[in-house]
Amino acid sequence: MRSEKRGFVDREIRDAEIRVGVSSCLLGEPVRYDGGHKHDRYLTDVLGSHFSFVAVCPEVEVGMGTPREPLRLVRDGDAIRMVGVDSGDDHTERMRKYAARRVVELETLGLSGYLLKKGSPSCGMERVRAYTARGSAAASDRGLFAAELMRRLPLLPVEEEGCLDDATVRENFIERVFAYKRVADLFSGRWTTGELVAFHTREKMLVCAHAPTAEKELGRIVAGAGRAARGAVAQSYTSVFMAALGKPATTRRNVNVLQHMLGHFRDVLEPAPRRALASIIEDYRNALVPLVVPITLLRHYVDLHSVGYLAHQTYLEPHPKELMLRNHV
Repeated sequence: MRSEKRGFVDREIRDAEIRVGVSSCLLGEPVRYDGGHKHDRYLTDVLGSHFSFVAVCPEVEVGMGTPREPLRLVRDGDAIRMVGVDSGDDHTERMRKYAARRVVELETLGLSGYLLKKGSPSCGMERVRAYTARGSAAASDRGLFAAELMRRLPLLPVEEEGCLDDATVRENFIERVFAYKRVADLFSGRWTTGELVAFHTREKMLVCAHAPTAEKELGRIVAGAGRAARGAVAQSYTSVFMAALGKPATTRRNVNVLQHMLGHFRDVLEPAPRRALASIIEDYRNALVPLVVPITLLRHYVDLHSVGYLAHQTYLEPHPKELMLRNHV
């Protein structure tokens, strides 16, 4: 695992394949208000082999120190403030100015995703407890740093560490991180319409597993790419692409994609193995086997019969198989 702290851009980080922002406490750094941490072993021991982490603790980086007075969100009419629980000291403006500056810095690092600490008044992504000035419960909100991060980088895959405990959400988040990297790489250089067509062709079935209508919309963007401004094409394609993948794939849509792939074997696969593959897909539909089973069999036949169109489909391996994400969905 590699990580980067504020103000230091290591060559290893700069050249790394995929960079993901992470709340520092999740990496085991003792930066919480009580001097402790919330080390997430899956994050460091599993994902650390595939991602380079950019560690951020807004409260320490803004100068509050460790240990420190705990903070809470206080609702003041339509506004939300960050104050010390005991002293009532208001840290709102200092945190907002820091967040605006820090997110710009993070944007230059080319992050592909971000994992936030749940419930934090600075990093909480949603449903962070808020209070009235008198201390009674108020409508929940988003941590101040998280709010700026998601405002400035609306297409970036962002989740809280709790997502790692849910197989479906975990698979979707990690899939989106890799997808964001791919689409960002496509548009980072002097791309051509042909390269966009090739990208869309490879991603088509993955998008269909999430949002079939979005695949058609993306197709229209690609078809008109030669007549539109390049920046507008990149922005609209990326926006629709990431929004589509933000909708978790369902069993029904996965089955539709698997059956569509099966159709490509009509002229190259004997009836018996075709029926066996169709039966495995039905087993997946009925929750008797995980998604990895029909995917593995399909990949075997794709390689065996050199089915070129399918061989290039990202859907068959949208993330490293070593992560075993599809073993649980």
